[in-house]
Amino acid sequence: MMKILFLDQSGKPGGAELCLLDIAKPYRDNCLVGLFADGAFKQLLEQQQIPVQVLTDRAIKVSKESSLMQGLSSFRQITPLISKVIKISRDYDLIYANTQKALVVGAIASFFTNRPLVYHLHDILSLEHFSKINRQIAVTLANRFASLVIANSQATKIAFIEAGGKPEITKVVYNGFTPKAYDIDESKIYYIRQNLGVDRQFVIGHFSRLSPWKGQHILIEALTHCPENVTAILVGDALFGEGDYVQQLHKQVANLGLEKRVKFLGFQGNIVPLMKACDLITHTSISPEPFGRVIVEAMLCRKPVIAAQAGGAIELVEHQKTGWLVTPGNSLELAEIINHCRQHPELCETIAQQGQIVASQRFDLTTINQQISQLLIGVISCGNEKKRLGKEFLTADE
Repeated sequence: MMKILFLDQSGKPGGAELCLLDIAKPYRDNCLVGLFADGAFKQLLEQQQIPVQVLTDRAIKVSKESSLMQGLSSFRQITPLISKVIKISRDYDLIYANTQKALVVGAIASFFTNRPLVYHLHDILSLEHFSKINRQIAVTLANRFASLVIANSQATKIAFIEAGGKPEITKVVYNGFTPKAYDIDESKIYYIRQNLGVDRQFVIGHFSRLSPWKGQHILIEALTHCPENVTAILVGDALFGEGDYVQQLHKQVANLGLEKRVKFLGFQGNIVPLMKACDLITHTSISPEPFGRVIVEAMLCRKPVIAAQAGGAIELVEHQKTGWLVTPGNSLELAEIINHCRQHPELCETIAQQGQIVASQRFDLTTINQQISQLLIGVISCGNEKKRLGKEFLTADE
């Protein structure tokens, strides 16, 4: 069994972290997850008996929009972290960087320890989300040091290559899911809806961190074009200093007189029961989504889903067969499909069933982990072959 050092910058369980949680499970006896921040993600890893260690107590202040000077300043601050990762890396066969900051640290550790580096890319590297210098750093480090870049969708892969990434080291592997984890006792749904005060409402669920590009404001605007019995629940909280947007959402709800029709439920550790309690799930990102985890989760919950037609979402949903696709940012178009779903429950049920079947087949975690395992074995085998050839060269030279 290969020994893997996983690296991740976040202490909070976002989409990339939940993906890493599933990938690390088969290696729990031979791996370590090194985090650059403490938080709930560490607790999730511990609950799954996956070895985890917080490697620094100093926050890495550089963000996706940071300038070169900010990046250099942050780099000086994380020198102790880099030294620690280099030391730890020597006990492992492979370094697996799950985020961009992890890539920076992992690339340096790979250079000094001669351990192969894998970069799991969960972002669309566009100038819309990343500063020019940050995008250039990610691509340069991946090209120079990574033996493999795993992209979580074709959209992510294309953006990486368009930014200058090497196509020959890039492979697409979708996120994996355990279909059985989305089965719950259907009798509980009535009580969940009753506790939420929506037992007689048509409930739309939105499951995502509260962020401008995730587009919760689009759904709120769409509600103004829907009947009074249409209610939305927003599950998620702000991350990365986006608290101002949360205030804007509350103000928008108040200004539109939707206080009784929009419920902010905050972060929820287990979203499956809440998804099951919804009549419809919406995904409203106004920028291309790298993958769209919530879309697949909705399908596995056998719920009809409406997704923004951009990025990875296009690869997940077949319009009017496994869900619906709408123009990003178009609240009127979103409202039209919401109303259509409300008026045609039998059609929604048919599409939801088809979505569940397709999602269970395409994104089964066992199959996905087998794909990743084969790729990692190939990386290590290639690395061992290079070492062997290097030793033979040195012997011959002597």
